[in-house]
Amino acid sequence: MQWYKNFNNVKYLLVAVAAVIAAASLYVSNSLVDDLKKEELNKMQVWAEAMRSLNSADENTDLNLVLAVLSGNDIIPVVVMDSKGTINNHRNISIPEGSDSLAVLMHMVSEMRRENRIIHIDMGDDDYIEVCYSDSLLLRRLAYYPYIQLTVVLLFFVICMLAIISSKRAEQNRVWVGLSKETAHQLGTPISSLMAWTEVLKEKYPDDALLPEMSKDVSRLQTVAERFSKIGSKPEPTAEDLLDVIDGVVDYFRRRSSNKVQFVCEFPKRPLLVRMNVPLIEWVFENLCKNAIDAMNGEGTIRFVVTHDDNRAFIEVSDTGKGIAKSQFKTIFEPGYTTKKRGWGLGLSLTKRIVQQYHKGRIFVKSSEIGKGTTFRIEMRK
Repeated sequence: MQWYKNFNNVKYLLVAVAAVIAAASLYVSNSLVDDLKKEELNKMQVWAEAMRSLNSADENTDLNLVLAVLSGNDIIPVVVMDSKGTINNHRNISIPEGSDSLAVLMHMVSEMRRENRIIHIDMGDDDYIEVCYSDSLLLRRLAYYPYIQLTVVLLFFVICMLAIISSKRAEQNRVWVGLSKETAHQLGTPISSLMAWTEVLKEKYPDDALLPEMSKDVSRLQTVAERFSKIGSKPEPTAEDLLDVIDGVVDYFRRRSSNKVQFVCEFPKRPLLVRMNVPLIEWVFENLCKNAIDAMNGEGTIRFVVTHDDNRAFIEVSDTGKGIAKSQFKTIFEPGYTTKKRGWGLGLSLTKRIVQQYHKGRIFVKSSEIGKGTTFRIEMRK
């Protein structure tokens, strides 16, 4: 459980760092854009003053500096209008070929007015000119650049997180497979010996009432080893009666549980054929039953309700235990999650892996209430 929390903490730390970088980038970029806007405004005020000087000049005025200022603006779009609303001049505005230039310019002027990008120049005698301008192409690109940059950074961050998660899952899978194969291998030899000794005892004590039960337990160990050997492989599913499988699990736990644990089964008409690998699906129901008994502290009711439609079978396993907080509905399926003092927290993780990866089904917490119990729902293809 601790390593899972640490991994989550690392993810939250990376998200926090990414958010700080994004906020800092936006702040710096917006500050730069604001400074450039002020600089362009100052340039346009100088340009407008040069335009006023040009319009009020006589034959003795030296216009070299004025013309230099006017011709120096080669990036800021500008439209000059007189007091009658007639366009006298424009610069740095490209008119699309085949378009009505006057209509294009008037549309741009209306946009400039809406953004209050107008410098009014009084020429005297109730005459004036208006210099309308907008942001330069460079400034507009710079205004969008931070968002493009953040999008690229976000995509890179998402790809990195997916790569980390994928790598971690691949590592977990290798651990699962290695541990399972090694467990099956280690169990094989003593189980074979136990089977041989059981046969010897049957021959020597044929009337002993305990030997059949011993044989069942040895057979049980063999089933457990078979399950571990199938983890990491692709077991071939076969069409089996789901209700018979559940009956077998319930009978097994009835014989080995306290009389205070009641099992209730609500089944449809038999048979209900589902494509499955029986040893692995039995493992799923056994894990759910074990968790339910632990949650109920050995006293309560476990209920199996099975329904189906044309394509799927639905199994709901309910208990009357202590319940699960809603915030933990997904967390409980993560490897390492456990509320027990002893345990590795692998049962529900294995259960999810068997249902979803090997049988292409679904398992989730349908409902739970603290102090009243929990209902797990499994959906499998028929």
